Amino acid sequence: MNRLSLFLLLRKNNRLSYRRSPAFEQSVVAQVMLYIGAGFMMIYLILLGTMLAMPANESSKPGLLISVLPIFLLIDFGMRFMIQQTPAMLVTPYLLLPLPRLSVIEHFLVNSLLSGYNMMWLCLFLPYCVVILFGGAGFLTSLGILMSGMLFVLFNSQWYLLVRTLIQRSLFWWALPIVVYASYLVPLIFSDDNAVCDALFDFFVKAGCSGWMVVVSLSLLVLLFSVNRKLQFRYAYEEVANMQKKESDLKRVFKFSFLERFGQIGEYLKLEIKSIMRNKAIRSRFMGSLTTIVLFSGIVAYTNVYDSFMMRNFWCYYCFALYGMTTLVKIMAPEGNYMDLLLVHRENIIALLRAKYYFHVAILIVPLLILTPAVIEGKFTWLMMLAYITTTSGLLYCMLFQLAVYNKQTIPLNQKITGKGNVENGLQMIIELVAMFLPMVLVTVLLLLFDETTAYLIMIAIGTLCTLSHPWWLRNIYLRMMKRKYDNLEGFRATR
Repeated sequence: MNRLSLFLLLRKNNRLSYRRSPAFEQSVVAQVMLYIGAGFMMIYLILLGTMLAMPANESSKPGLLISVLPIFLLIDFGMRFMIQQTPAMLVTPYLLLPLPRLSVIEHFLVNSLLSGYNMMWLCLFLPYCVVILFGGAGFLTSLGILMSGMLFVLFNSQWYLLVRTLIQRSLFWWALPIVVYASYLVPLIFSDDNAVCDALFDFFVKAGCSGWMVVVSLSLLVLLFSVNRKLQFRYAYEEVANMQKKESDLKRVFKFSFLERFGQIGEYLKLEIKSIMRNKAIRSRFMGSLTTIVLFSGIVAYTNVYDSFMMRNFWCYYCFALYGMTTLVKIMAPEGNYMDLLLVHRENIIALLRAKYYFHVAILIVPLLILTPAVIEGKFTWLMMLAYITTTSGLLYCMLFQLAVYNKQTIPLNQKITGKGNVENGLQMIIELVAMFLPMVLVTVLLLLFDETTAYLIMIAIGTLCTLSHPWWLRNIYLRMMKRKYDNLEGFRATR
């Protein structure tokens, strides 16, 4: 079998495996909404490309788009965390087959380059290049900008795969993208000398018009492709073969005996805490969320980057909501590994749901302590903090816990790289987006109708009502779960 035949066969098999996945049925409506969102994004990119071309023609600087391209690449890098899987997640079933393993990795890398999401960025580059071409730029210059822009987008996809794989090994690798993107953004944000910014923009404008930019972008793409080819295979094979360095035996066992007074709920609280302490995949999400909260709270408290009123509101809410959005979107998925055991005793699940709710409410103390310097610095007020704490514990958690009814895809407890349930499906992503922006819409509407203090008091009232009514809506979730338990149990078993 030659490489082309293998590529076509694996591409077909990948499409079929996705359609046969238990997650496919529950995300059909979500996929339609994502396609609608993609359509709006394409229209936005077309408008943006056209608008950027106009000042480029007026100033006779056709390379203007290349000068702001790092900002677009940063946005693109963040968006890929929601939509792009690493090849190591997909290659696991093929490692034991009599196929050339590096060729399989190459297939998934090429497949990621040919994704529709990457092609969508043509909606930015094509209108820009057409407008500057009719505005006086040469054909070769316009073609070079088009090719450079798309090659950098493809390079960014390989860069994301590299960073995502390294981060799944250790959270310290977050320093790599921070340093890379900060090298461009820090001079723009913190420099008081306009000459520095002008020199930086002029360099990228001239580079965008030169032919060697195509050579540079193509060389970077080939280099990262080669690095990913070896790295993805190595890490996937190590995890599947259990060749990673084993952790030392536990020197101390934490019993958390103080939780025993709460009976069955206390036992499930122990399970939540020990799952974070002992399971790599769950611990990775916990540490990642905590690191992000610390990072953004420090930026908000000690810099002027987010000084506008709405941005302060958004980041205050986001710091409280982040942990719930990263863990509760997968609610019951870790328990899918032992769901059969949980269904042995009557009303085990309702006790587990209550324990999860109490744990996630208690964890709000962490961002509260971390954000206290922002209050001292005058960026936040205690009334704002209380409004978003109650909104998170009430309205947000009520929405995210609804996924317990529909989630039926098991995620591994320790496999961070090759776990096949590590990526959110369409329904989960949409609920995440709604949970992220609905409170912002709510506070905006309230601020248009009332003053700031009244708006926060209304949010506190709504959040407190949802929080106090948690026994009712948790019971409702439990009853709906029991009606679907055989369907969900079949999905959990099929995805272990």
